[in-house]
Amino acid sequence: MEATIITIMALLFLSFVALGVYVTVKVAKAAKRGVDRTIDQARRTVEDTTLRAKSFGQAGAASELARLRLSLRTSMRATQEALQDGVGEDASLKESLELFHRLSAHGLELDADLKRLEREPDRAWVAGQLPELAARTERITGSADALRRAARERALKFAEDDLSSLSAQIDVEAGALRHWTSPDAVPGTSAGAGAADAATTGGWGQSARPARETGPTADGEPSAITAPDPRRAAHPWEKSARPETTT
Repeated sequence: MEATIITIMALLFLSFVALGVYVTVKVAKAAKRGVDRTIDQARRTVEDTTLRAKSFGQAGAASELARLRLSLRTSMRATQEALQDGVGEDASLKESLELFHRLSAHGLELDADLKRLEREPDRAWVAGQLPELAARTERITGSADALRRAARERALKFAEDDLSSLSAQIDVEAGALRHWTSPDAVPGTSAGAGAADAATTGGWGQSARPARETGPTADGEPSAITAPDPRRAAHPWEKSARPETTT
C-alpha cells in the first residue's frame, strides 16, 4: 500500500515537473518571438529613416537608389499588412496573399540588388542601371498597389452592402412599430359600426368601461345614466394614477 502511494506521488511530481518545463519553454519561445518582432520593427524603422535621409540629403545615383528602396519597402509592407488583416474576415483573399508571397520574392531580390548598388564605387555605371531598376520597381510596386487597393475596395463594398441591408431592415421594423390598426382602416366596416367599435374599444384596442346605471331615486324618478369618469380615459402609454391616501 505504501509503495503504491509512493509511486503515485512520484508520478504526480514528474507530471508537474514536465508541465513546468513545457510552460517554461512556451513562455521563453513567446518572449523570444516578441523580442525578435521588436528588434525587426526597430531595424525597419532605422533603415527607413536612413533611406529618407539619403533620398533628401544626397544627390545623383545614391539619392535615386534610396528613393527606389523606400518606395518598394513602403508599398510591399502596406500590401502585406492589408492582406494579412483582411484574410481573417474574407477567405477569398488567401489566393491574393499567395500571389503577394510570389511577388514578395521578386521584391526582396530587387531590394537586395538596390542595396548592393549603394556600395558600388562606379557611380557612372550605377547611373546607367537606374532606368532598368526604376522600371522593375514600378512593376512590382504597381502590382502590390493593385492587390492592396482591390482588397480594400472589396472590404468597403462588403461593408456598404451590409450597411444597406441593415438600413433596409431597420426601415421595415420602424414602419412596423409606427403602424397600428384603427377601426376606420378595417375593410368592410361601416362608419356606424366603426363609431360603435370606437365607443367600446376607445380607438386603441382597449375595452372602454361600460356606463353605470344608478338605481331608482327615492321619489320614483327613473335612474340616470352616469358617464364614465373622465379621469379613467387615460391613453395606453400613460401610467396609472396612484390612489389618494388618507390619513
